[in-house]
Amino acid sequence: MDYIDKQIIALLKKNSRLTNKEIGEKIHLTGQAVGNRVNKLIEHEIIKSFTIDVRYENTQYIRLFMNSTAFSTIERVVNNFEEIETFDKVSGQACYAIVTHFSQDRLNEFIEKISKWARYSVETVVTNKLRNES
Repeated sequence: MDYIDKQIIALLKKNSRLTNKEIGEKIHLTGQAVGNRVNKLIEHEIIKSFTIDVRYENTQYIRLFMNSTAFSTIERVVNNFEEIETFDKVSGQACYAIVTHFSQDRLNEFIEKISKWARYSVETVVTNKLRNES
């Protein structure tokens, strides 16, 4: 991956709807050359998918600390909630790290369900402070 590939990736991360031609105009390549590079990045699994960035009303970071060895049970319970964006088994103090977008009622429901098997820590996002680069 070279500097041009990194430029293409940076532009696609900001807006995955850009056409190859639009990207090419920004980095001084033809649309076809950009398309070839994007295809190679996909082929080499450097680009895994093209996604959208949704502005959620609520975002929580939840860490789970297991009280038991019911890992498969807790995984099944957690996977039943559609508001979960990421669910990772982690090393360190917590057993799992989760990013969610629960309403307050659904967060309470989630906590009630998992409390049987795990302790938890919930951090709720108040304001996203990442600079918005255009």
